[in-house]
Amino acid sequence: MATPPCALPLLFGLMFLLQGDPSQAGDTVAAGRPLSGGESLVSKRGKFRLGFFQPDNSSDHWYLGIWYNQISLHTTVWVANREAPITDPASSQLSISSDGNMVILDHRRSAVWSTNVTGVAPNSTVGVILDSGNLVLADASNTSVVRWQSFDHFSDTWLPGGKLGRSKRTGEVTRLVAWKGSGDPAPSMFSLELDPRGSSQYLLNWNGSEQYWSSGNWTGRAFAAVPEMTSTGASPLSKYTFGYVDGEDESYFVYDVTDESVVTRFRVDVTGQIKFLTWVEAAAEWVLFWSEPKRQCDVHAVCGPSGVCTENALPSCSCPRGFRARRPAEWLQADHTAGCSRNAGLACGGAPDGRQSKSRNEDRFYPMPSVRLPSNAQSAAAASARDCELTCLGNCSCTAYSYTGGCSLWYGDLINLQDTSGGGGAGGSSSSIWIRLAASEFSGTGNKTKKQLVIGLAVAAGSVAAVTATVLAAILILRCRRTRSLRRVEGSLMAFTYRDLQFVTKNFSEKLGGGAFGSVFKGALPDSTLVAVKKLEGVRQGEKQFRAEVSTIGTVQHVNLIKLLGFCSQRTRRLLVYEHMPRGSLDRHLFETSSSHGVLSWETRYQIALGVARGLEYLHDKCRDCIIHCDIKPENILLDEAFVPKVADFGLAKLMGRDFSRVLTTMRGTVGYLAPEWIAGTAITTKADVFSYGMMLFEIVSGRRNVGRPDDGGAVDFFPSTAVGLLLDGDSGGAVDGRLAGSADAAEVERACKVACWCVQDDESLRPSMGMVVQVLEGLVDVNTPPIPRSLKVLADPSKYVQFFSGLPST
Repeated sequence: MATPPCALPLLFGLMFLLQGDPSQAGDTVAAGRPLSGGESLVSKRGKFRLGFFQPDNSSDHWYLGIWYNQISLHTTVWVANREAPITDPASSQLSISSDGNMVILDHRRSAVWSTNVTGVAPNSTVGVILDSGNLVLADASNTSVVRWQSFDHFSDTWLPGGKLGRSKRTGEVTRLVAWKGSGDPAPSMFSLELDPRGSSQYLLNWNGSEQYWSSGNWTGRAFAAVPEMTSTGASPLSKYTFGYVDGEDESYFVYDVTDESVVTRFRVDVTGQIKFLTWVEAAAEWVLFWSEPKRQCDVHAVCGPSGVCTENALPSCSCPRGFRARRPAEWLQADHTAGCSRNAGLACGGAPDGRQSKSRNEDRFYPMPSVRLPSNAQSAAAASARDCELTCLGNCSCTAYSYTGGCSLWYGDLINLQDTSGGGGAGGSSSSIWIRLAASEFSGTGNKTKKQLVIGLAVAAGSVAAVTATVLAAILILRCRRTRSLRRVEGSLMAFTYRDLQFVTKNFSEKLGGGAFGSVFKGALPDSTLVAVKKLEGVRQGEKQFRAEVSTIGTVQHVNLIKLLGFCSQRTRRLLVYEHMPRGSLDRHLFETSSSHGVLSWETRYQIALGVARGLEYLHDKCRDCIIHCDIKPENILLDEAFVPKVADFGLAKLMGRDFSRVLTTMRGTVGYLAPEWIAGTAITTKADVFSYGMMLFEIVSGRRNVGRPDDGGAVDFFPSTAVGLLLDGDSGGAVDGRLAGSADAAEVERACKVACWCVQDDESLRPSMGMVVQVLEGLVDVNTPPIPRSLKVLADPSKYVQFFSGLPST
């Protein structure tokens, strides 16, 4: 009985499972021994598998590809027939043809793909899958003689050992080309290649011509625009070797791993970003080390014609008002290249003299504020916004205009339009654009509901009972409006009045704590959501600036960052409304000896350290704007019911505006966490947060303040110096909080102490990024023993700082 077509995916999946030991599948295809159906080849040590696969079970497209054989997630690294899928793998095959080439034959025995090598003797070659993930066509008598290899014809993935470069003799380049969609291996518009003009830089291109990112030229150690390659010590790249070769016949870049247990790959993603990924088996997922461009919306035409990109949103692409996805099925596969099309065609009204027609069917303009303007604007002479609008209306090809002191017009599709209403990060200033739409897109309902209410009240006015009912209804409506105004809307910020927050906090009656920027009070929204309301003190911006900056912070969403729910800005009053953290701040659990706080276990401490690192990584590298916290300390780490840490007050550096550096230098209570460059008055980078994190990590390990104040004239004890000394002596366990009674994981303790010491290096270039810190704490990479920072050596001598610390106010 024939197998029904719908059962083929299940059948081949079952065949894969039943193959047993991968080594028994063989690694070679030869003349007379083709590969077909559910059969596959496996490299000698079982690292890679070659066979037919189906990337999207909803389609009938099958491809010949290579994927990892020893990880739990099917991850394809190479595809042969990207542009010519087959529909019946059972009757298709990979074989050696009579001319010695490797070919894919479909069910009609027609060749849909071939290695296309000339000058090969018939029946003299074999195809072999290697443990590097490279498929080679080699001489049957000596497989070290390679006639063709997949490493010269990359798909979207660049594996260790592969050369990505250019032949100087033929001009041929090897390039990575992204998949068109998550389920479609066909080549997309996005590619990575070595500069064909001869320089040593790598370029990300759209459609082979529009460059949107460059690595910068090779400096001898790294690429100029990839500073991560020069990081030392705690860098995750320490397990990799990199080399750029500029020879007589070819130029290429190659990388390799020094630890065979590391599974890694470079990939040009469907999003148009190049990503460096490493497999973490414990999490059963690929972990991102590095990507470029950092911002998704910096990828050229990532959302296609007339699509709108929104940074850090899911999905990142959407269509503006009056438009819809041109190919919805492709959008579901993350392929946005087709962009958006209009719901209704333009009437292209407008009188010949450029004046606006009175016709109801004339096109109109929809304003879209807070955007990064699209590419390819054309200037036009216009004395006002109205003149600019009329100029656009007078040309049937004009689709949008913007007026910011000058008139800019767009013709045809809008490319690279970005919504920055959530706080910017567009790499330029935000503007407004007016998009041309058909008149039918503006047929709203008006105030029909309100009119009906007025008529109803007028009819009832003759009845006293009706009037009474109306008054009562009005009162109820007012109460309901207040209740609705206080309800938290998921994914948005609420603008509260001061009276609202008095109501929420019972007139600020329950104080949770306070700090340099104000006091915090407990409150509850009408839906019983607990909140923490912070009254800011010393914030002097105007209301417009305050709202804009709060809006930026309000878009920051991460499990390890405190969530901002709303704000109040009335006259000189500035308040922030956060989610409530029932466990309070970390310092209470580390330093207080109250019986109400049990001793934090080592496992909990380590997860707190890792969570804070992830939150800071998000602030530094994954937000629209790079946000530097500037005040990392245990008091600013809040814990939820499950002891999940959340970085709090992360927006205050931005909220304080230009005055913040001056205000911070007077915050003497947190001097113990300030990086040397802060005190020296030099420019501040994210590495200032890294230093503060390192100082806090010492405290998490020890369960005590870094600086022990002298009692009865005794010596000041500076713990980081003690911890580094123990680390160098091979006794990092001696640095752990004694209350844990030796129950800490020795490997994690050593890792945490090394990370802390790298973080507090005097030279900020030696400090790891927070992304690197995360990788180290997760155990993905090892770190070398760090040098002792000069500042720790100085502070190890009590005579150097007793007088300084004794002059500090109490914290």
